[in-house]
Amino acid sequence: MSLSIGIVGLPNVGKSTLFNALTEKAVPAENYPFCTIDPSVGVVAVPDERLTLLSRFSKSAKTVPAAVEFVDIAGLVKGAAEGEGLGNQFLSHIRETDAIAEVVRIFEDEGVVHVSGKIDPVSDIEVINLELILADFQTVSKRLSSVEKDVKRGDKEAVKEKEVLEKIYKALDDGKLASSLEFGDVEQDIVKGLHLITMKPILYLLNKKAGAYNLDEKKDDRFNNLMELFKEINAKWIIVDAEIEHELSGITGDDRAEFRRELGADGGDGVENLIKESYELLGLITYFTTGEDETRGWTIKKNSTAPLAGAAIHNDFKDKFIRADIIFWEDLLSAGSYGAAREKGLIRTEGKEYIVKDGDVVEFRV
Repeated sequence: MSLSIGIVGLPNVGKSTLFNALTEKAVPAENYPFCTIDPSVGVVAVPDERLTLLSRFSKSAKTVPAAVEFVDIAGLVKGAAEGEGLGNQFLSHIRETDAIAEVVRIFEDEGVVHVSGKIDPVSDIEVINLELILADFQTVSKRLSSVEKDVKRGDKEAVKEKEVLEKIYKALDDGKLASSLEFGDVEQDIVKGLHLITMKPILYLLNKKAGAYNLDEKKDDRFNNLMELFKEINAKWIIVDAEIEHELSGITGDDRAEFRRELGADGGDGVENLIKESYELLGLITYFTTGEDETRGWTIKKNSTAPLAGAAIHNDFKDKFIRADIIFWEDLLSAGSYGAAREKGLIRTEGKEYIVKDGDVVEFRV
């Protein structure tokens, strides 16, 4: 499964620096041949200690992590929806992603010019989100015009679509993201067909800088206003230091933690937190297959049935599914071997209706 997150932001907020730090954790291309080879795309391994433990348990010759794709999207400027700057390129690229990671600068540094001449994270978010709203407003307006003919003919599906379009139109006209609305099952199908940018989930990345004036550390009113906005829109957010993450690229293990302390970066591993939060943002979970040849983490959507989960490996696993042997990863490790796990009744045989859980170790029967 290839799902992608577009990294967006105004110029000079640390977007590309963060992307470069992420790509240091890229998965070797041979493990994911389906991915496009593009310098602005990075397929990044999802940090997961369970994979390492299972690989040791099976003495696997190869270990392949679950992955998520990040896309470094051209910087956005005010007027993007009208084609200003690289606006058209920005909007077309972001439509192709599944979620948005929006980088917002929360540090002051005279050596790093801000496009608006001042640091105001709430204003930055409003500029970016307004461009996304305006782009969707154009999409919805055009669709409303084209569906009107079918409505006049009494087409029931067109009437329902118009109701949904008008609902979204009003929200966008009020400056709200389409994702702020609630939709029923039938409405969801209509909305999916519109491919709206503002329906994509957003993770806000608050970029600070060690040694600079950081709004969060100074309890600055601008940061307090930002927190109030996030509470109002129920936003997901994390704090990162893109420059430090970039400096730490390629350093692993205890050395990475030590360098992080020396550089004054607190709050855990910023890049790892970003990857994990992004994975969660997309509604993804990981199940495992393990053996002497290979231990691998497989990416699937939450609430996937066993046949759908099997399709992550090969379509035949979905179409020819018979059953699956399931054991939770901790139970397998605790048992000490597959044989012992079977004797204790820890391995279950499940059918087509089984919902695969995060952390399941699965062996498919096809």
